[in-house]
Amino acid sequence: MPVPRRLDRRPPERDTTRTNERIRVPEVRLIDDEGNQVGVMATADALAFAQERELDLVEVAPEAKPPVCRVLDYSKYKYEQAQKVKAARKHQQQITVREIKFRPKIAEHDYATKKAHVERFLRHKDKVKVTIMFRGREVTHPERGIAILDRLAEELAAYGVVEQRPMQEGRNMTMLMAPSKAVLAGQVDGDAPPAAEETPPPAAQAAPDGDAPPAAEQTPAPAGAQAAPDGEPPAADNGVAATPGTAPVVREADGAVS
Repeated sequence: MPVPRRLDRRPPERDTTRTNERIRVPEVRLIDDEGNQVGVMATADALAFAQERELDLVEVAPEAKPPVCRVLDYSKYKYEQAQKVKAARKHQQQITVREIKFRPKIAEHDYATKKAHVERFLRHKDKVKVTIMFRGREVTHPERGIAILDRLAEELAAYGVVEQRPMQEGRNMTMLMAPSKAVLAGQVDGDAPPAAEETPPPAAQAAPDGDAPPAAEQTPAPAGAQAAPDGEPPAADNGVAATPGTAPVVREADGAVS
């Protein structure tokens, strides 16, 4: 039967560094606020030494015999340590490994799509693990996978370098690509979309001679003229109606019309 654990109601200690009254050893080796060694003295005397300077007594080497303590401003010391950790984390570069899979009989359009994915991963400064998956008897033709990987590495040489050459692992062949120095230095932009080409507005079509052709002038019809029906000759101007199909004959002698 397991022994039940006693309930500990004390709050957990967040900071394990012992300071001031928390130092319970009888004597310590003291270092003053200027970095000089004062020597081995009783803990109470070391604490009084720190309080005279309005500073803290901090245990910096608890494994030593006797433990080593320093006189300093502990709050300021903790702040400086936190800033150092933050700066180190800021300059630390985290690289993730992405994986993308190909087939030895991949079509050209599928190859172009997967190649664009690999390029995007490299632009984001990620490593890419390219895997060729063989099925059935395809495993007896590893040269097809090597040809695809070599082609991919050659076409993406501006964005990545081959960190691990193609290697056969069972039915899979893998190659590891890492971002190139140009990508890591920021000389290659990220996923910036290509700028749209501006199409100039279509120019107005000009006449062959460079001048616009003049509009056709319409001559108004005489006031007394009436439009004749289609296929009939126009009416005569002397007020005599013409017979359809016959032309009027004018005699010079008497002006009669026959």
